Amino acid sequence: MKPHDAAEPNNSRWSDLERPPLNAAALRRALVREGGLWSEVDVVQRTGSTNTDLVARAVEGTAGEGAVLVAEEQTAARGRLDRRWTAPARSGLFFSVLLRPAGIPVARWGWLPLLTGVAVATGLSRSAGVDTALKWPNDLLVTVGGEERKAGGILAERAGDDGVVIGVGINVTLREAELPVPTAGSLALAGAVSTDRDPLLRAVLRSLEDWYGRWRAAGGDAAACGLQETYAAGCATLGRAVRAELPGDRSITGEAVAVDGDGRLVLATEEGVREPVGAGDIVHLRRA
Repeated sequence: MKPHDAAEPNNSRWSDLERPPLNAAALRRALVREGGLWSEVDVVQRTGSTNTDLVARAVEGTAGEGAVLVAEEQTAARGRLDRRWTAPARSGLFFSVLLRPAGIPVARWGWLPLLTGVAVATGLSRSAGVDTALKWPNDLLVTVGGEERKAGGILAERAGDDGVVIGVGINVTLREAELPVPTAGSLALAGAVSTDRDPLLRAVLRSLEDWYGRWRAAGGDAAACGLQETYAAGCATLGRAVRAELPGDRSITGEAVAVDGDGRLVLATEEGVREPVGAGDIVHLRRA
C-alpha cells in the first residue's frame, strides 16, 4: 500500500470488497511455464499506462517476449488516436503484453490487434459467459439492455525494431453510475456469470497464447491459420453501413463488406468502388 493510501481509506486496495486485488503469484503459477509464451507476469497497483511502461522496458532490453504487465489502476491510459480512458481501480482488466514475432513479415503484423480481439472474445465467452462482438479494428462490444456498448479496447504499439506491445482494457465490474459515457458497458452489466478477474485474465491470456501460436506457425498468414475467417465471423462491423473517418479529415461512407488479407476493412461505396481502410475511426450508422 502506498503511503498516501493510509491517509485516504477510500483509496485502500480493500476499500471495495466486491473488487478484490489480483493474485500475482497465482497468475504466475498458472501462466508461466516451460515452453509457453508467457515469460513473466507483473501486477502493479497503479501506473500511468501499462503500454508506455512495457514499451520502455522492451526498448531498454529489460523485457522479453511474453512479458505481461497488469495494473490495478491506470492514471494515463490511452486508447486509439490518443484518447484518454479511465476506470475505477480494480474494476477491470488493464494489461499489456510484449510480442516479438521474429520471422513474420512486418506487413502481417497489422493482424496482431485483430488477433488479440479474437482471443479476448474467445476467452471471455468461455470464462464469463458473455458474447463479445468485435468492432473493427479494436473495440470489444457487449449487449446491455438490447443495446451494443463498448466494454473494452485494444491498442498496439511498436516497441523497437522487433517488438509489438499490445494493451488491452476490459470493463469487468463497472456499474451504470460509473460509466464514463452512456455508450460504455461492462461484463457485469452484460450479465456475466463470473466477474472474478483472476480466471478471466487467465482465460484471455491462454486464448491469446493459442491464437498467437497458430498465427506464427502459419507464417503470419491470417487465412491459413483460420484467423481471418474467425475474425469476420465475430465482427459486428461487417454487413453494416459505416462511416470511416480517415487521417487528413477525410471520410468514406459505405457498406463494410469484408476484412481483407491484410486486416483492412473493405467498404463498398455508392459509387460501386471497393475501398480498403487500413486506419481510421469507424462509426456504425445502423444495426445489422
